[in-house]
Amino acid sequence: MHSRREFISLTGGVMMANTLASFANPLSIKNEAGYQLLMLATNWGFSGTWAEFCRKAKQAGYDGVEVWFPADPKSREELVAALKETSLPVAFVLGGSDKDPQKHFAQFKESLEAAVLMKPLYINCHSGRDFFSFDENKRFIDFTTELSRTVQVPMYHETHRSRILYSAPIARQFMEKNPELRVTLDVSHWCNVHESLLEDQTETLSLTVSRTEHIHARIGHPEGPQVNDPRAPEWKKAMDAHLGWWDRVVEIKKKEGKRMTILTEFGPVDYMPALPYTRQPLSNQWEINVYMLEILRKRYS
Repeated sequence: MHSRREFISLTGGVMMANTLASFANPLSIKNEAGYQLLMLATNWGFSGTWAEFCRKAKQAGYDGVEVWFPADPKSREELVAALKETSLPVAFVLGGSDKDPQKHFAQFKESLEAAVLMKPLYINCHSGRDFFSFDENKRFIDFTTELSRTVQVPMYHETHRSRILYSAPIARQFMEKNPELRVTLDVSHWCNVHESLLEDQTETLSLTVSRTEHIHARIGHPEGPQVNDPRAPEWKKAMDAHLGWWDRVVEIKKKEGKRMTILTEFGPVDYMPALPYTRQPLSNQWEINVYMLEILRKRYS
């Protein structure tokens, strides 16, 4: 019997290396003046301090960080100090949690108005809920559209399960009726929601790509929002599908000479599959995100 490490080295090492080489091939699109790629790190699953997180992100080669907006003033002060020490820019994720649409909107509005004061790169909105009505959810989009224009901070709504844009056809309705709506594309959620690699929704994906300003780079599959390890050869089809969608977004940004921001967002347990009873993760979350960082920087720089 071989150990897991020995098994990988004997059976999968070459396939993984070849996969890395093929995925990292640069996208053959000319960069127009103004194009800039910023790769961001998530603190999701990181158990250390803000200072430790920012130092580790800097050391790994990230250009900035995207974190959930800290509600606690002391935590915000510690984050600001860590950002200053490492010279890393920050972007925020925020949203409401209440099941009542009015209270939810009030939570969202309060967080958003506090977050813009820190002048982040952008704000990624976990906005609304999938069970709110169309008009209740549209209120979030209308508010961010106006506020973004006023404060000059980009605001995107994420294609995330349980939120406004939880499914492709629902998102299409909002995009068609809200021309200024811009999105964070986390297409791994839609793979899960629609139990497919979205082969039958090409028109909706084309519209979504045209509205995408930011990418959450996690690989989903028809039965879940995160593969156990994107380096494993059995996930090549899912990896190719996601890279194909992201390529189209980056191609637009390169041709327009605009900034492209990407967050590597493989998550911890329970997003990361785990062994039963022990809850030990099947893969190393940080290593996987750095793997994605290296691939995407080579592919899209």
